[in-house]
Amino acid sequence: MIEAIGLDADDTLWENETFFRVTESEFVTLLADHCDPEAVSGRLYDVESANLRRYGFGIKGFMLSMVETAIELTDGRIDGRAIGRILELGQDMLAHPVLLLDGVEQALDALASRRLILITKGDLIDQERKIAASDLAERFEAVEILADKTPEAYARVLGRHGIGADAFVMAGNSMKSDILPVLELGGHGVFLPREVTWVAERAEAPDHPRLHHLEAIADLPDLVARLESGM
Repeated sequence: MIEAIGLDADDTLWENETFFRVTESEFVTLLADHCDPEAVSGRLYDVESANLRRYGFGIKGFMLSMVETAIELTDGRIDGRAIGRILELGQDMLAHPVLLLDGVEQALDALASRRLILITKGDLIDQERKIAASDLAERFEAVEILADKTPEAYARVLGRHGIGADAFVMAGNSMKSDILPVLELGGHGVFLPREVTWVAERAEAPDHPRLHHLEAIADLPDLVARLESGM
């Protein structure tokens, strides 16, 4: 029997990564007189990756990484107005409305009798803002906001809620964060790919009996039913 279903938030329930890429495009344009566009994007990614341990995942860390990248690529010549514009870009992201993805509400309606746990990661304040703005919180038995999604972090979540790993299903768009750690624990991973996924969240899909691929979240209730019928 499936005891509980975990659902990722960003880019599984609502749009997220496209806003980062739009902002990155504006950032690249801002530095066009100083550096080649590809070099700006490449350096920003390197700086973001190095800063994850300092700032964690989320918009605020992205803002600080853009500022650091701009200072570095201009040898400190970036002016205050440009820094102000970078901060405005980040603030616009923080104020952006939450846009639910197609099929989310229908899937949650069909799973209403199940134990549903929202498991996301990133900046606590921003994640809480998006969850509140989504009007989905009441659909979930619990909400877990993690600093990172590791096997150990998932194990703690399952332990807190008394869920056996082999009876747990986790659905999300990140192979690295939503799928692989849960497979390692013995659970089921449901991969819901998106057209735009941050490169740091990508990973090779393993050949695994508990890995399931869906094109749309609307198909999740039927998959859960099939999994139970085969148990």
